[in-house]
Amino acid sequence: MRTFFQKMHGLGNDFVIVDERATSFDLTPRRIAGLADRRRGIGCDQFVTLSAPEDSKASVFVRFFNPDGSEAGACGNASRCVASLIGQELHTDSLTFETQNGLLEARILSRDEMKGTVVTVDMGRPRTDWQAVPLAKAVDTLRLPLAGEPAALSMGNPHATFFVTDLSEAERGPALEIDPLFPDRANIGFARIDAPDRMRLRVWERGAGFTLACGSGACAAVVNAVRRGLGERRMTVEVDGGEMVIAWDADDHVLMTGPAQLAFEGTVDLEAYPK
Repeated sequence: MRTFFQKMHGLGNDFVIVDERATSFDLTPRRIAGLADRRRGIGCDQFVTLSAPEDSKASVFVRFFNPDGSEAGACGNASRCVASLIGQELHTDSLTFETQNGLLEARILSRDEMKGTVVTVDMGRPRTDWQAVPLAKAVDTLRLPLAGEPAALSMGNPHATFFVTDLSEAERGPALEIDPLFPDRANIGFARIDAPDRMRLRVWERGAGFTLACGSGACAAVVNAVRRGLGERRMTVEVDGGEMVIAWDADDHVLMTGPAQLAFEGTVDLEAYPK
């Protein structure tokens, strides 16, 4: 049996989305890793599944998986893509969806066939206590005891942000992801502050490597920049794939605005990928 999927991206950060609301598929970590493989599968930075929500306020339950098959608690760019998809399906510009980390609210600002859909997603409150990140021991999350003294927090997934003048330092990402300080591994961001309201960012994503954009990483970088007195609460974040706007509002919620686009649709034989 062939299974329908949609391939979407936010600033080049790309996703395979499978809808399990009507039929549940046997999507094991091994099978997801096979489908995410860019040479032997469909290929993606993250794999996303949709299912029926448990909370009556939500339109859909969304799960995010890294390309190695491990589950991610959050994915900002994928959240915008899901919002675009479900908003179009339900003919609404405002919607709520459920994730492993709670409810997320999204608002569609505009739609354009060529440029895609511009979406704002409320990514929730950042968590800065060391247990929530999580870290392996009690340390100050504003300056971790690592070379370069990154700041750490959770946006539903663990992030450490290094503030640098030279983005070539991002090559440290692979080793830092698996540093013993991060028991669940971590997404490692390298941010260069270009102005109080602007930064350039590269992120080594946990389980995925360098991607063209990381939405939750951009949220973490802006919050950490504010915490360190390096940036304003609303910043344009330039990533390899383009730009998004991150705002840390007075209610402690982080709002992420950027595009979401459908690349193509297709079907795949899941049985061709071992469980």
